[in-house]
Amino acid sequence: MNIFIAGAGQVAAFIGKRLVNEGHEVTLVERSEERCRELESQLDARIIHGNAASIATWRRAGIERAEMLITVTQSDELNLLAALIVHAQAPQAVKAVRLRTPDFQAWRGLLQDRGIKVDRIIHPETDIIARILRVLPVPGVSDIRDFAEGAVKMFGMNVERGSWLVDKTLRDLEDAGPPPGSMVAMIFRGSAVIIPHGNEALRAGDHLYTVTTRDSLQAFMDFMGIKAQVRLQRVFIVGGDEVGVEVARALEGQGVAVKLFEEDPAKCEAIAEALEKTVVIHGDGTDQETLWQANIEGIDAFLALTDNDNSNVIAGLIARRLGAAKVVTQVNRLNYMGMVGGLGINTTVSPRLKAVDAILEFVRKGDVLSVRSFGEEAAEAIEIQAPATSPYIGRPLRAIRLPRDAIVAAIARQGGDVIVPRGDDTIEAGDRVVFVALEHCVSELETAFLAKPRSRWLRP
Repeated sequence: MNIFIAGAGQVAAFIGKRLVNEGHEVTLVERSEERCRELESQLDARIIHGNAASIATWRRAGIERAEMLITVTQSDELNLLAALIVHAQAPQAVKAVRLRTPDFQAWRGLLQDRGIKVDRIIHPETDIIARILRVLPVPGVSDIRDFAEGAVKMFGMNVERGSWLVDKTLRDLEDAGPPPGSMVAMIFRGSAVIIPHGNEALRAGDHLYTVTTRDSLQAFMDFMGIKAQVRLQRVFIVGGDEVGVEVARALEGQGVAVKLFEEDPAKCEAIAEALEKTVVIHGDGTDQETLWQANIEGIDAFLALTDNDNSNVIAGLIARRLGAAKVVTQVNRLNYMGMVGGLGINTTVSPRLKAVDAILEFVRKGDVLSVRSFGEEAAEAIEIQAPATSPYIGRPLRAIRLPRDAIVAAIARQGGDVIVPRGDDTIEAGDRVVFVALEHCVSELETAFLAKPRSRWLRP
């Protein structure tokens, strides 16, 4: 497929690399000459130096050949303008537009009313708010991801020193009698990501991603030694942007006492008017003295959600040292993801990584139902609808040759049954199959499972 990308920041480069590896022809349009030179040495893609708001730039890039446009610049206005230009110059191209404004739904309706076809508006903040609210009440869980409309759950957790899990192999865990329908799917160990097999032993400091069913989630958490859910009483939030404000609003509705720290006085006034019960503090939420004065001791959760990664990490570390039971930090730079996890911060959220997931789902539209990325670009969980033509259909999993760094993590039947499979289980046509794989073998896995080359993207 011939794919054009407006912008060449981290998300664009990340996506460009993935799409090139999957066999697509990729063109990036970027106005920074220095950034263009960097990417020319990093990506096997066409890099066009120019302004994405310029019709002449897009014509020079050959936009009339485009089958798809993805706009991921830092500016909503520029993303929308690029989509308008391509709508006129390449009406056959499907379009995905990244928007940061909370008014993204209004923009969707406005574009539709004007006859301007945008096939996907990407607003990662909506998903991030939901993810934060899911994990806040569970101190030992870093992340909960849903597949098969919530029937399959994947949650992240740390192996702490002193945990009964330390030095246990996966076979030891199986022998200990876990709830049915559960497994360890991934291990993050330092900079390495492991798709584990039976003899793999867990170590203190490992970060695990485990798969289970909706019905077995709580029992499996108990089995793994995760503390029971708590009723949130006090939460601190640093940062008054959309995510921070909307999380505060949701927690207010649950009866939680929220304090929100923001350094911009104008924002403080606007937030105080928008929220009913949240205490808005004009101050630096990364300052230890400020946190002490606000009575941080004994809080249930601390959320660092500014647009400054360094401030978020510092604030999270201070909060953890001061005894916050749950720490959540927003990380914008993708190359920070692995480092932050190694510092002992419970949960990280990234609008950029979520944007990557949304774009990959869009590009792979069809049999691929959902994509979830983990780490900087280390691994993916992919949910695929099993076609009747797949060579994997009807064969025991032990007889299927998967790429070494890939496993079948869950199978959701059309009738509603969910299987976290073992070697004798089979895949049937129409099943929703969740694979976990390292990034380098994702394309090979999808091609083998679907038994066909990637088809040209067609409008629904």
